[in-house]
Amino acid sequence: MKRIKSAPLLPLLLILGLTACNGNNAEEEPQFLEVDLSVNPEKAEVNESVVFEAKVTYGEEEVTDADEVKFEIWRANDEDHEKILVEHAEDGIYRLEKSFSEEGTYYIYSHVTARRMHNMPKKEFIIGQPSEPEEGSPGADTDNMEDQNDTEDHSSH
Repeated sequence: MKRIKSAPLLPLLLILGLTACNGNNAEEEPQFLEVDLSVNPEKAEVNESVVFEAKVTYGEEEVTDADEVKFEIWRANDEDHEKILVEHAEDGIYRLEKSFSEEGTYYIYSHVTARRMHNMPKKEFIIGQPSEPEEGSPGADTDNMEDQNDTEDHSSH
């Protein structure tokens, strides 16, 4: 008889236990991997150095130990994409300096993997005279590309 009477209490104790555990996590705000990609200058001349920087943060923390930071660079409508691994420079910034020998409209993705998350903002930049941009490209205004990355198909990356 005692076994039958105590059986209904077991689910109640389990629910109370789980609620108590989840209560602590509710106070923590989720953190996100943020990547602020910059191209300087956004319009350069042939053989002029261009500096690419990805400032990586996780919440308020500067990420100095990302699992991988790779810059993918290509000329508009070109199937050849150059992928370059980038090391941490300072204060959560991953930097690459590169020059280009061919004029045109170019794009860069910064593929950043850290804290079990991946973020890949995209920017457009010009070397010399611009070439025909890729279809669907927003032109020089690429600050909102990060929001579009969630809906684009990047299965080749």
